[in-house]
Order: sequence, then C-alpha cells, then structure tokens
Amino acid sequence: MKNVIFISPNFPTNYWQFCKELKNNGMNVLGIGDQPYDELTQDLKNSLNEYYKVDSLENEDQVYRAVAFFIFKHGRIDWLESNNEYWLERDARLRTDFNITSGFHTEDIPKAKYKSRMKEYYTKAKIPVARYHLVDTLENCQAFIKEVGYPVVTKPDNGVGASHTYKLSNDEELKKFFAEKGDYIPYIMEEFIDAEVNSYDAVIDSKGEPMFETGNVTPNSIMDIVNNSDNSIYYIVKELPEDTKAAGRAAVKSFGVKSRFIHFEFFRLLSDHKHLGKKGDVIALEVNMRPCGGFTPDMINFAHSTNVYKIWADMIAFDKSTMPVGKHAYCAFAGLRDGKNFVMSHEDIMKKYGPNMKMVERIPDVLSDAMGNQMYVATFDTKKELDSFYKNVLKCKSVKAGSKK
Repeated sequence: MKNVIFISPNFPTNYWQFCKELKNNGMNVLGIGDQPYDELTQDLKNSLNEYYKVDSLENEDQVYRAVAFFIFKHGRIDWLESNNEYWLERDARLRTDFNITSGFHTEDIPKAKYKSRMKEYYTKAKIPVARYHLVDTLENCQAFIKEVGYPVVTKPDNGVGASHTYKLSNDEELKKFFAEKGDYIPYIMEEFIDAEVNSYDAVIDSKGEPMFETGNVTPNSIMDIVNNSDNSIYYIVKELPEDTKAAGRAAVKSFGVKSRFIHFEFFRLLSDHKHLGKKGDVIALEVNMRPCGGFTPDMINFAHSTNVYKIWADMIAFDKSTMPVGKHAYCAFAGLRDGKNFVMSHEDIMKKYGPNMKMVERIPDVLSDAMGNQMYVATFDTKKELDSFYKNVLKCKSVKAGSKK
C-alpha cells in the first residue's frame, strides 16, 4: 500500500475528491491541515486514513513535524502533494528534505514558479514568448518601454494568480508603480499582448505522456477582473484545438513534466503582432504545475462526462487510467460581482437555465477577487448557446441620464 500525504485536503473545498479517489485506489491517505478534525466534512473524513492538525499551514516547522510523524508511524512516504500553487515551493522542500522521490524537488522550482525562467523552456519548445525586462531601475524600464511601447504589464516574477499585477499605459503610471511597488518583490515587465488566454489542462503520466487533455478559454483578463472588480467568465472547451494541444505537449516535454496534473496558459492573438505572429496564433504565457484553480476540475468533469479526480489518482496508483471520457460539451463559468445592477435576477437565471446548471454557489471570500461572488456553472452543446448565456447573465440595466447610480 502506498503512503500518500495530501497537504490542505480541506481547501479548496472540492479537493477532498482527490483524497477520495486515492483511497478508493487502495492508497493510505494521510492529510495535513489547519482545520480541526471535528470541523471537516464527513466526505473528507471518509476520504482520509489519518489526519494531522497543525496550528497553521504557514508554520513550516509544524508541517515538517507532521510529515516526520507520518513517516515514523507509517514508514516511507511514496507521494506528497497539495495540488495548490500556494504550497508548490513548500511541497518541493518537504519532498527534498524527506527524500520523497515523486514530484518536484527544490532544484525544480525556478522553472515552475519564476515567469522569467518559464520563458527559457517555452523558447526551447519553439513557442514564441512576449518580450520582457526584469524590473530594476526606472531608466532601464523606460528604455525597454521605448523598444516595445506602452502599455506594458508588470507582475511579480514569482507570484500567484493576478495579485500585484498592473497594466501601465504612460510615464505617470510607470513612476507611480516605482513609487509604490517596494523593493522586496522582484517584478517582471512584459509587453502588452492583445489576446485571450487559452489553456492546456492535462494529467501527465510518469513517461511525460498525457493521460487526459482538455483546455479552457478566458475571454477577459484575470488582471482586469481583479483590478477593476469585474465579473469573471471562462469556459471549458468542447474540443481542444489542435494548435493548443501541440503547444501544450511541446511545453510538457520542454519542462520535463512527469506525473502531474498541469494547467499551462497560452495567449491566442486577437490581432497581428509584428514580433510574435498573426491573429489566431498561439504564444506562451506561463505554466502552472497544478490543476486549474477553484472548481475547474468539476467543470472539466461536466464538460467531458468523466472524473479527473479519479484519472489523477489512477496516475498515482497505476500510472494509467481506464476512466472513460463521454459526451463533450462547453462548460461555462460565470462569477457575478455583488453590487452590479444585472437585468436578470437569480430567479430569472435559474428559470431560464435551470436544465443547464451544474453548480450554483457563493464563492468563498478568499477566491472572490479573481472569481466574483456568485457562481453559475452550466453546460451547453453549442458555442452559440454558450455566448447567449454570457450575454444574458452579464447584461446590466442602463443608467438613465441625470439619475443617481
């Protein structure tokens, strides 16, 4: 029986399903989290063989001691994982410290976490990358901007999500960024790309081959959603485009990915770019060595009539899966922001789209900056139906001239 440690099995709230499928495959599933055992859901309790509570998952010493305790009690650990971007570096340190051979180790982290290092591996895979500059002095950044032109995007070289990401459109905004950024976070500056985000989402086996593949499209920027408190929309594609598939597979080989659930992001150009390609071409954005966040695994299941939690657990247990993939559809996510004057009420949405709905929930506050406040997840057979859904649920009432907002 393999011993598997799962870090933070209680958050995100759907991640208990990874543990469930591990246990169903005969794994000894050992959870480490900071929530009291009595407060865990019954589903999660049933999915774990044992649970170790720490005061805080931020306390590295306590988590280290928890892993040491499990090794003392159960013997060698075969797998340690959180499937969470936030804990990716700490997971690697624990694997390195305890000689857990599966997964990334400390020396693998730079290419998996630093956006500037990612570009090396995308280039190696012959996938175009946006021009960039590691932020140092104002003068050097101005020289870079003189080359690529405004606007530019600045973000932490090692960051999670769209936190501290800014679009700078003029010298005044550039100087304000320098005055406020602080010197403790290394930033990368990139030319702005007129594009939508297309992802390659896959479970990769120990030989670096895909066991399952799909992708999603994000028509609006996560950066804009966070900075402008906008609604959040994205959808799982009905069929993965061949160019996205080819780019994803090439990147997997270049980064040396094995035995992981991944979320690789690409830009699809919305207009011709002198240095990068023609409208519609796929270019590199960044890699995420974990599943796409939030409820995306569930959305993938809805879109493809399958179970990616099981496919991932099968990869760990057997390095292959017989989990079937059934009927394909588009699966739409709409995260509506509180305070907007939408035309359709919740009741209207449910009356019109009830048969299509798969999930309807409030989004946890910790995720709401990037995902909105009220979530609707629905499937559609055609792109026309998908587009109509977004048009209807996102439409706001117009404000008459002279009236108060």
